[in-house]
Amino acid sequence: MNEKKTPGKQQGAAATTEARPLKVRLKKARSLSNSSQKWLQRQLNDPYVARAKREGWRSRAAFKLIEIDDKVKILKPGLRVVDLGAAPGGWSQVAAQRVKSEDGNGKVVAIDLLEVEPISGVQFEQLDFLKDDAPARLMEMLGGPADVVMSDMAANTTGHKATDHLRIVGLVELAIDFARQVLAPGGAFVAKVFQGGTEGTLLADMKRDFTTVKHVKPQASRQDSAELYVVATGFRGRAE
Repeated sequence: MNEKKTPGKQQGAAATTEARPLKVRLKKARSLSNSSQKWLQRQLNDPYVARAKREGWRSRAAFKLIEIDDKVKILKPGLRVVDLGAAPGGWSQVAAQRVKSEDGNGKVVAIDLLEVEPISGVQFEQLDFLKDDAPARLMEMLGGPADVVMSDMAANTTGHKATDHLRIVGLVELAIDFARQVLAPGGAFVAKVFQGGTEGTLLADMKRDFTTVKHVKPQASRQDSAELYVVATGFRGRAE
């Protein structure tokens, strides 16, 4: 009988030291655009993609959150967590394991515009977090305010640097505004940004709302990617 694998049995985010597989080359890819071919080639040869499949994680992004949490310790047993833009569910899996929601000690609520296959220890709702009633709905599902709001969402890119920068900043601002409405005092916020994407007014606003704001670049982020993660802890509470 094959033993069922539980996600996260191997916690470290570094790639395993087993023999590196030979590089996979695409064969019948003429129907794909150059950008699609590059993306698919990269996926086929990404050790984190292979490891995620092997260990039962929904996506390679799980290793990013594992690394982030190993450094900043925001996911603890018993906490209430919101995962914005959760599909396909890798971050929710990590959160459920670390807050021990399967044991009833914590709670993880995941929302997305897309459907997400059930995840043990995670309550999912297909919901737009920008709707006016979304914050109240999330706190109802959690049974109170959130201790952690996390977002691995990324804005759709156009290839135009200035436009993409505005989209990235705009999405993070929306996620932060949502977090302000649902976080308990002392809570934490973590979100994907890009280099240069949290400067100026945005970063200053976060420092007013949280006692500590820092950037983390996980090893699981691709070396050629400009992505970073902003981690803010010690939420000061909503201004009345």
